[in-house]
Amino acid sequence: MKNNRIINTVIVLAAIAASTLTSCEDPNSPGVEYMPDMYRSPAIETYVDYEYTDSMSARLPVANTVARGYKPFPFENTLEGYEEAGQKMKIPFQVTDEMLKKGGALYASFCKHCHGPKGQGKGSINHPAYSAVPSYSDDTKNRRGGRSMSELQVGHIYHVIMYGLNAMGPHAPQLNEQERWEIIAFVQALQGKQEEKETAVKTAE
Repeated sequence: MKNNRIINTVIVLAAIAASTLTSCEDPNSPGVEYMPDMYRSPAIETYVDYEYTDSMSARLPVANTVARGYKPFPFENTLEGYEEAGQKMKIPFQVTDEMLKKGGALYASFCKHCHGPKGQGKGSINHPAYSAVPSYSDDTKNRRGGRSMSELQVGHIYHVIMYGLNAMGPHAPQLNEQERWEIIAFVQALQGKQEEKETAVKTAE
């Protein structure tokens, strides 16, 4: 029994000595590591070919996964999706004067240059193919879906912000969900659908 204890002690001391001597060979060595990949995972450079079948090191996410903090938009970029959004989407909060002010500030940054400060379509930028942007109060039924600008519902506007329309590109990457709704509330004020219209319009001027 005593001999076994001596042998075990010698083995432990020998292991410690071996580990110490090994680490002394290289002053930067951490010594013996158990499963080193758990400490330092291999880095993958974005534009280096690691012999994937499609040669891409920037991998696509797994199918049907959703990024944290991202809310999927359930309506497709089609006329059917546009109409469905117009029918089903509603502003998910009570519109206040403060929200309209925020929407007006965002409108001034992202929309005013084309749609004009009061939504009259006389912005500083005109597209040569589509001429001037129509006014939000325009009642001519020549918009997408056979409706006028004044008849656009919040879902129609949200859909266009997400995907763009005609000369207008998508603004989904520049605006989060809350900001989109704030702009939409402000646009509704320009359409005459919000009581706080005057306060809202002054924000964007």
